[in-house]
Amino acid sequence: MKKRIFATSLSAMALFAAAGHACDVEIGLVMELTGPAGAYGQAGAKAVEMAFADMNTAGGVLGCQIVTDTRDSQSQGNVAVDQATQLVNIDKVPVVIGGIISSVSIPILTSVTGPAKVVQVSPASSSPTLTSLAQDGKTDGYFFRTITSDALQGTAAAKYAMDQGLTKLAIIHVNNDFGLNMMREFTTAYQALGGQITSTTPYNEKQANYSSEAGAAMKDDPEALYLISYPVDGATIARSWISNGGPQKFLLNDGMNSEEFINAVGPQYLEQAFGTSSGTAETASTAYFQDNFANVSGGIAADAPAADRSYDAGAIVALAVAQAGEATPEKIRDAIHAVTDPEGEPIHAGPDEFKKALALIAEGKPIKYEGVIGPVSFDGNGDITGPFRLWKITDGKVETVDTMSAETVSGLKAEM
Repeated sequence: MKKRIFATSLSAMALFAAAGHACDVEIGLVMELTGPAGAYGQAGAKAVEMAFADMNTAGGVLGCQIVTDTRDSQSQGNVAVDQATQLVNIDKVPVVIGGIISSVSIPILTSVTGPAKVVQVSPASSSPTLTSLAQDGKTDGYFFRTITSDALQGTAAAKYAMDQGLTKLAIIHVNNDFGLNMMREFTTAYQALGGQITSTTPYNEKQANYSSEAGAAMKDDPEALYLISYPVDGATIARSWISNGGPQKFLLNDGMNSEEFINAVGPQYLEQAFGTSSGTAETASTAYFQDNFANVSGGIAADAPAADRSYDAGAIVALAVAQAGEATPEKIRDAIHAVTDPEGEPIHAGPDEFKKALALIAEGKPIKYEGVIGPVSFDGNGDITGPFRLWKITDGKVETVDTMSAETVSGLKAEM
């Protein structure tokens, strides 16, 4: 589905017509618009579109509008590979943004963007496998992600669980790369901190019923459940757990920070539900996004899973295209580091800030994008580091109660 990004107001559209933008710079999106991760992908796609619309309002890139060709992965790796192959081999896009979940991003990287040396930016794929692929020389620096690795989030979750008195847990996890890695990282850290894991139960996606998995997880009387899942399946599992008499205490991964999940389970059952998310350091971009996203997204809330970091993925790509001077993968790859230069002039979200960025780029001056999730910079593996947000569910709403610094998490991990 080819999707042109429209400016957010009639005046902006008139500006484009007057400027005579007759060309497009097309970026591929492969997002989980349907399937178990559909809530993530819908929010993510709208956020990328918002970032591109903001850049177009600011003047566009390379004298052109930046637009998307958006494809639905259906939350399936094989479908994602087919869609990414069309984007790269037929449409010749220089960048693919996506997927959201690791089980989509990894096959795109290994089968399509990596071999073709096309830039790939994932807003929310957190599997440590992506770091390993970079370290093994499989990405050539063309892969980036605007979320921290589960290698760190698992440690943060273990510390938070212990701090909340959740010392005896059962684990149910999705049986894919993301779920396995998160389970392993959490288990190592949790047991090192003195926690007891009574059982570990994998599950396969999109089943109608998870009573057998919930029953198996109740072995040895756990005090709570660590559920590593996505909103749709996660809600079904949580309901099965409660129906089978499981304690109404939960530890949840970042993707379960979802209104869809809360409403499907019932807020009354989640008053002792805690979770971790790859965190944010608030900037001017944060306020801009929170104030404007719902208005351009069809009502999707600004705190929807993956929305904030998807805007940042889109903004970084758009700025990098402008910085590169040409829409080629190699130039854009290098420009991504240039527009997140720690020594550069701070640039925030929104048309006015992007207009400022374009002027600085034209003058040959470095810029530093400080995004919705905070200042962003990438290491040689395309990874970022940052704080973790600690939250709980209160009266059906996700409430941030604290943050855990990257230094604290890295220190804990090093001790273990």
